[in-house]
Amino acid sequence: MAESGKNKTKSSSPSSGFLNRSFTMHASMAESKVHLFFKNPPPLSHNRAAPLSKFHNSIDSVKGKVKKLRSLFESKPASSSPTSPSPKESCPKPVLRPTKSIGSGFINPTIRLPGTEDRIVVYLTSLRGIRRTFEDCYAVKMIFRGFRLWVDERDISMDAAYKKELQNILKVKNVTLPQVFIKGKYIGGADVIKSMFEMGELAKILDDFPRRQPGFACNACGDVRFVPCGNCSGSRKVFDDDEGSLKRCFECNENGLIRCPGCCD
Repeated sequence: MAESGKNKTKSSSPSSGFLNRSFTMHASMAESKVHLFFKNPPPLSHNRAAPLSKFHNSIDSVKGKVKKLRSLFESKPASSSPTSPSPKESCPKPVLRPTKSIGSGFINPTIRLPGTEDRIVVYLTSLRGIRRTFEDCYAVKMIFRGFRLWVDERDISMDAAYKKELQNILKVKNVTLPQVFIKGKYIGGADVIKSMFEMGELAKILDDFPRRQPGFACNACGDVRFVPCGNCSGSRKVFDDDEGSLKRCFECNENGLIRCPGCCD
């Protein structure tokens, strides 16, 4: 057994020496190639340098376009002169003013509403069918409520008689809402009231009117100015004992309502 092991070691030693010599030869060849590569590096090929040059050219072209656009927006027009007004001067801010000077306090004193010399009367609507009209009516109502004043609000959607009354006063068929009367004199619509309020003229006109307590509201109608009819309970019909049939109630309007007796006397 010992002799066979020695024979195996002797037979394997020549092959291992051959492998070692081949490995050292390949390693020396690789080292020489690496040394030559770093000593004389190959130049970049034209195919790799071309994309870089195109990339730089595209950047330069984009910069040139940006400069041209900037020069267009920053350059002044040739027709402009030092005496020509600037855009701010040529387009002044609009100033809200009434249609007539408010030195006398009223827009059209020839139109009057008889029997209302001691109050403020506003013809309006509480319906939301036309949004702009409802917003104007609500804005005017809030302006007068801010002064803590009692206002005779005449809602044409609650009583059609107010619409006919306004048409007869203004002498027009198609009336716009709201319409305001102060001390029996015609003032105007929502635009006029807003302008007078912003200029402070409305406060001067309303100095003579008494103020209410903050948060005051009518206990009978809740400042709606209408209550159900007490004669027919809002049904618009009453029973006639003499004829034994139902008849139309003549104390209320078409909606079965009457003016609030608590705040509209």
